[in-house]
Amino acid sequence: MNDLTGKIAVVTGGNSGIGYATAQYFKEAGANVVITGRSADRVATAAAGLGVKGIVADVTDLSAIDSLVAQVKNEFGKIDVLFVNAGVFNPAPVGQISEEMFDMQMGINFKGAVFTTEKFLPFINDGGSIINLSSINAYTGMPNTAIYAASKAALNAYTRTASTELAPRKIRVNSVNPGPTYTPIFGKTGMAEDQLNEFAGAMQNRIPLKRFGQPEDIAKLVTFLASDDASFITGGEYNIDGGININPILS
Repeated sequence: MNDLTGKIAVVTGGNSGIGYATAQYFKEAGANVVITGRSADRVATAAAGLGVKGIVADVTDLSAIDSLVAQVKNEFGKIDVLFVNAGVFNPAPVGQISEEMFDMQMGINFKGAVFTTEKFLPFINDGGSIINLSSINAYTGMPNTAIYAASKAALNAYTRTASTELAPRKIRVNSVNPGPTYTPIFGKTGMAEDQLNEFAGAMQNRIPLKRFGQPEDIAKLVTFLASDDASFITGGEYNIDGGININPILS
């Protein structure tokens, strides 16, 4: 099950959270793994801990993506799996959204994701798998997430169209929509610790399974979608959220 033996897999944002856990699962499944991230120190530490190759790349910079692709091509030739995972979350209410906040979230979560795929595409083997990390926020209308949600909804729309267009090459394209998950992304929002704790407590009470997801929960699903066990799955969006999306008013 979920055998990735001999496959080459790239995980953007692989130095922490869901990306790190997925890189670990990919490696355990037999893949040769490359992780990327913006921080040289964090990428080096994560790559050493995982025993994989790490490359520093900021997906908001298209020339950096070009350099990333060139390095991967030079060392591995072609790849089989691309997990487009790099993302940011900056909450703000409508009426207090700054241009900087808009540009950062759309630049990383959507533009960066799109051009990561666009630039790797010539070097993805036919029959390969692209998995985009989205979010249930694309659908929930959760307060303070208008731009984050819009970036993820756009990514899901891109996923659907890409899956249709890449089907002749048997390249499968799918989205994974996590619900609340324990990752470092929340610690980068600028919210005070007491605000984060209050937010987490309120959110957990609304989840039917009464817990946050763990990065490993998401990684297991991504690893399945990357494998040949999912060879008849493309254009899909998979909620992995403890049931919160179908019970939004549960308390």
